[in-house]
Amino acid sequence: MKMEQFVYKDKKKLRCGYTTGSCAAAAAKAAAIMLFKGENVDTVDLVTPGGIILRLDVEEIERKGEAVSCAVRKDGGDDADVTDGILIHATLQRQEKQGIEIDGGEGIGRVTRPGLEQAPGCAAINSVPRLMISEALLEVCDAFGYEGGLRVVIWAPEGTEIARKTFNPDLGIEGGISILGTSGIVEPMSEKALTDTIRLELKMQRAHGGEFVILIPGNYGMNYMRDHLPWNVKDAVKCSNFIGEAIDMAWEVGFRRILLIGHIGKLVKLGAGIMNTHSRNADGRMEVLSVCALEVSAPAELACRILNCITTDEAVGILQETGILPQVMERLCVRIQKHLDRRAGEDMQIGAVIFSNEYGLLGMTEQAQKMEII
Repeated sequence: MKMEQFVYKDKKKLRCGYTTGSCAAAAAKAAAIMLFKGENVDTVDLVTPGGIILRLDVEEIERKGEAVSCAVRKDGGDDADVTDGILIHATLQRQEKQGIEIDGGEGIGRVTRPGLEQAPGCAAINSVPRLMISEALLEVCDAFGYEGGLRVVIWAPEGTEIARKTFNPDLGIEGGISILGTSGIVEPMSEKALTDTIRLELKMQRAHGGEFVILIPGNYGMNYMRDHLPWNVKDAVKCSNFIGEAIDMAWEVGFRRILLIGHIGKLVKLGAGIMNTHSRNADGRMEVLSVCALEVSAPAELACRILNCITTDEAVGILQETGILPQVMERLCVRIQKHLDRRAGEDMQIGAVIFSNEYGLLGMTEQAQKMEII
């Protein structure tokens, strides 16, 4: 069934959808019901992490020996992506080993490089979908009084082909798509609607009379600010990937001091003057770090190692091991400050704080240090 939940963005009524994670959990739950009940089901109910109840159609039911397999069709709503409309299958069977074992089959990618959410060798099924699958199966086990083990394999026949249109191969995920989602729901939002929202939040902050505003790309920055900096996260404005536009809008509404707080995975791109940090616009993360390493006399071999990294945390780990992380971060901060000053202009003070979830505070630009934030 198509989801009948809507959001209004840019004066448009947009239908929400549900994630591949929701599809996998719903298919696994339906397979479990049919395994224990011995009868087919046409629909299955699933509660998403956000508390929304989905009623999803069950397709392609099949029984092979002691295993039950079925599928749920992905619905991207009005924010459809390359996985919209594909079937996400779950094949379930009992096993002697206690607990719930989750794996990926045909069309589900395998992690081949360190630094991603799942370890190398594991199926590219992220932690929230894994939790959703486990909780859905435990719910059915409790209902039928089953205390044994279960093994579920998530697969997607179209996944191998579709994955070629994604960033998975570049990220070190081979052979298929990833099973993703944090809320279970896909909420459509156009870029214009998002930038309008950022402008509105900046206006609201400015209306309180302050000349200082904190810009944060996403939740990582919010968490870091909450745990390590002396301000209320409610006083910060999320700017998503639109860092350059947010700086322009902050000046437009009257702010003259800006502090940008962000994970190195986003802010490193500022070192190349990339002000929209979405991966579809530009990357340059490893190139910037490699250049910064060369600027502090790192050998070319080390720069090449950085270029071959998948994540910034992986690169930071290498820099830390070789003892040049502080020098490289200092050079990065100089580059970031230069590009921020160029965007903000002479009549605005702007600085940045760069951190990593794994390595903590990595650097502060010159202007951020002058703000004496910590």
